[in-house]
Amino acid sequence: MTSFTPFTATLGGLLIGLAAAILWLGAGRIAGISGMFGQLLPPRDDTSGWRLAFIVALVLGALLAGWALPSLGSSSLALVGAPQGWGIPTPVWIAIAGLLTGLGTRLANGCTSGHGVCGIARLSPRSFVAVGTFFGVAMLTVAVTGIV
Repeated sequence: MTSFTPFTATLGGLLIGLAAAILWLGAGRIAGISGMFGQLLPPRDDTSGWRLAFIVALVLGALLAGWALPSLGSSSLALVGAPQGWGIPTPVWIAIAGLLTGLGTRLANGCTSGHGVCGIARLSPRSFVAVGTFFGVAMLTVAVTGIV
């Protein structure tokens, strides 16, 4: 961690919390990105408009921030490759990671944004277990693969 930036990390966290609070107070909805995205394809009800708007704004906000404030990012950003010596090509490694993440969010009925931001804030016991599991598996993955 050679590029830890407490100011931008704090600002990002505050903006994520603000977005989750606005969605909760304004629409009574939890800002769980995997759930929002999962219910867009195929649309399950007539609420796909706000889901699509939230996800599009999420992506556009990141692009706008990167364009307007390029110093917030890092010029050395790159995808992390598969572990050396495992014999797995990086695209396959990324696909496996994505599939496992999708399976995990389905099994946990939510993702890090739904459980970690909204569920913990609501003191949901299920979210405490889910977030503890997310972090535990992440630490185990780093220990086993050596990827940081």
